[in-house]
Amino acid sequence: MSAYSKETTSQNAGNFSHQWAISKPQTESHGGIVAAQHFEAAQVGADILARGGNAMDAAVATAVALSVVEPWLSGLGGGGFLLHATSDGEVDTLDFNMRAPLATDLSDYPLTGGEGGDWFNWPSVEGDRNLIGPMSIGVPGTVAGLAAGLERYGTLSWAEVTAPSVELAERGMRVDWFADLVFAVDTPGLTRTEAARALFLDPMRRKTDAKDPTVRHLAMPYKAAMLRRLADAGPQDFYTGEIAAKLISDMETAGSKLSADDLAKYSPNWASSLNAAYRDRQIHTIPGLSGGPSLLSALSTLEPIDMAQTSEAEFATYHADAIRAAYEIRLQQMGHAAAAQDCTSHVSVVDHSGNMVSLTNTLLSRFGSKIVAPSLELVMNNAMMWFDPRPGQPNSIAPGAAPLANMTPVVTTRNGKPDIAIGAAGGRQIFPALVQLLSRLIDRGDSPEAAFHAPRIDASSPLIIVNRAAPPNTASAVAAHHAVQISEDSLYPVLFAIPSMVQAGHGDAPNLGAVHPNNPWTAACSEGDRKTGNKVGQASGVGGRK
Repeated sequence: MSAYSKETTSQNAGNFSHQWAISKPQTESHGGIVAAQHFEAAQVGADILARGGNAMDAAVATAVALSVVEPWLSGLGGGGFLLHATSDGEVDTLDFNMRAPLATDLSDYPLTGGEGGDWFNWPSVEGDRNLIGPMSIGVPGTVAGLAAGLERYGTLSWAEVTAPSVELAERGMRVDWFADLVFAVDTPGLTRTEAARALFLDPMRRKTDAKDPTVRHLAMPYKAAMLRRLADAGPQDFYTGEIAAKLISDMETAGSKLSADDLAKYSPNWASSLNAAYRDRQIHTIPGLSGGPSLLSALSTLEPIDMAQTSEAEFATYHADAIRAAYEIRLQQMGHAAAAQDCTSHVSVVDHSGNMVSLTNTLLSRFGSKIVAPSLELVMNNAMMWFDPRPGQPNSIAPGAAPLANMTPVVTTRNGKPDIAIGAAGGRQIFPALVQLLSRLIDRGDSPEAAFHAPRIDASSPLIIVNRAAPPNTASAVAAHHAVQISEDSLYPVLFAIPSMVQAGHGDAPNLGAVHPNNPWTAACSEGDRKTGNKVGQASGVGGRK
């Protein structure tokens, strides 16, 4: 593990102040690389590559592992999007996002006041039932999506790619200080139901790690049993078999409208990518109800500008203008995907042959609906949060409808070959972060490491957030056009998104991977260097200090 931090010391009137700068070097390898938000899941994917698996095998294995090691962000009870790029530049997209249950009725979400205010403020729903609890649950698509991706592009079986996650669930997720922070933040929501409280908040279930007394493990035997059942019976069991029956029984008891018919009729959708040229790259993203159209809209605004020659203050101002213009189109024509902060996982993979996957999976809010299916230890999404609760809007609640999502996985191609796979977690912050990162990588030629460590703005709301680490004149330059707030790029709350990426090597150059430096457990793990014969997975990015 090779994260490091740098301390700077200044003296003021005899008092010393200390400021820590966190750095996570990019990973370099002539083998494949997996970049993700948790080092254990990234290592699972890297190990799959080392065994001979390809990018899709590794992406699916990593996504399933994330459902165990960070169950508050994503999981089999959620949904998402992915892009797959073959080494010759063919790009496919898969929509496995959640849907509203077929029995959904708009009258189940009565408004409690207001006309909605500006575009960013929806009126509240009685009891927040669209945000939390059984009525917030949508039809989960993750299992169907991962299975479809594996069937079309993978080389390993479902049982092979999920086996590491069975072991993780039996051992238990790491409950360290960061997990305890997450549990503490969401204790009010998790105590609403006995199943969620018993799974996540009971200290008696946690066992101290024999090798590291600072870490405890929270075993999930029912989740492990569910994963073993999926390995034996196949992923369709989640939708029409034994697992489906258990899930629907649990949901009926909880008061959800999710039905057996919803599960049986669910199907992910393959489609061509939405793409556009930007400089010497082709930017591929998810069409339709995603952040993809907004990302391409913002990049089209930047296209006429020589972004390589701008100062940091000008760079931030141009991006603020472009992102706000894209959001105006998004909010007027597409609706928008919730004001609350989403909690999501993103995985970027490149294999040794140059195939790439960019995969984003989510439960939406932290711990989704806060409802756990007790017989499966499965955290369920709160997909209804993504709908506009007002009738007659572009993104209004409707039976069986797909909501407008914030997820924006991206693959870029260059000279007909995959070049970058990138994405992020962070709800409405996702596409604004990716626009800036792509601009640094493409316009300025920054390395992944340099791009990820550069301070960003967030223009996903009328108040533009400027990273305090940006040059001093950045905020004043942006403030000439928009209202501004200066904030830290903090671990919690997340204000600037949590990205991860891989980049293909060119010629004899190695593949590269980079992750968000401020999150303690993000990592880019390699299968090893095939040129030297080193097949031991190598990771960059765990730890750090501030």
